[in-house]
Amino acid sequence: MLGKMKDEIELLSRHLDVAKAVADHQPIGIMKLSELLDLPSHRIRYSLHVLEQLGYIRASPDGAVATPRTHELFMHLNEDLDGLIHLLTVMKKE
Repeated sequence: MLGKMKDEIELLSRHLDVAKAVADHQPIGIMKLSELLDLPSHRIRYSLHVLEQLGYIRASPDGAVATPRTHELFMHLNEDLDGLIHLLTVMKKE
């Protein structure tokens, strides 16, 4: 059960890395993101698809660009992660 949670957290981390790279280097294509993040293009493509479905990025003729939703995500990311860390800490058995 926890192995699946770990896999999901790692996937979320990759999606966040891709979203941050898009926000920092927009517009940017799959190959450039692949080089920048040192990830295979199929993983970049999947993350871009997920991020687009969630409204964090959009496709443009020149590559992926961040939406205002992405900037809002990163503005509150630390607080949101702190909330998750708190929940996990409460679950921890001593």
